[in-house]
Amino acid sequence: MHVLTLDHLSGGRAILGLGVSGPQVVEGWYGQPSNRPLARTREYVEIIRRALAREEPVEFDGEFFQHPYHGPGSVGLGKPLKPITHPLRREVPIYLGAEGPKNVAQTAEIADGWLPLYYSPFRQEVYAPSLAEAKPGFEIAPLVMVNVTEDIPAALLPLKWMLSFYVGGMGSRKRNFHVELMSRMGFEAEARKIQDLFLADKREEAAAAVPDQFADEISLLGPVERIRDRLDAWRETPVTTLLLTTHDPSVLRTMAELVLR
Repeated sequence: MHVLTLDHLSGGRAILGLGVSGPQVVEGWYGQPSNRPLARTREYVEIIRRALAREEPVEFDGEFFQHPYHGPGSVGLGKPLKPITHPLRREVPIYLGAEGPKNVAQTAEIADGWLPLYYSPFRQEVYAPSLAEAKPGFEIAPLVMVNVTEDIPAALLPLKWMLSFYVGGMGSRKRNFHVELMSRMGFEAEARKIQDLFLADKREEAAAAVPDQFADEISLLGPVERIRDRLDAWRETPVTTLLLTTHDPSVLRTMAELVLR
């Protein structure tokens, strides 16, 4: 319902981003089971697409979701429904946040785009197998921190703090998708060290343990000339859009000029 409204307000520019999250958040915060996340995501996306299309009342009898619901506790009064708001577009693009190889592969199959949390243009082989079956027009839009500065070590610090929080604390020791991804990207020992330090409540040491190389590869930091040169590496990837994050609005104009040069 929200994305239908946003699509109207934006003149057909809305994109719906979804993500399955991890076991700690799903079970600890949402109070739902976290088993078989890929199968759950597949059903969820199908239901959302049917609702947004508004071609008919939504009926879905899946393993995890039923519309109308007919499982335990049902009073038996549910009926198929559809949104009151008529869609501006019947196919609002759906992008999925995914990290694991199977999740990324499914994203390339069922979604319109992918939202990578960490993407290095210098390590395309990490994701290449999962993207091999992506359909034409599939969008890839990684989040990229940008900082135009002469002091690269200082610019890396906030990024290293963020990475240490995700790699160290966003997941359990048994299952942390960020540790697993960083390991696949060639930094397994470093990822385990970050996690050990963070879980030991040594957060400054955890941030310091994030390799400068890793933080630098997934961002665009430094003088304008350096950023211009490193943009060339991104142009050699299947990435279609850079989702830039910066605290300085003028940086967006600089980046637009560099991209359009």
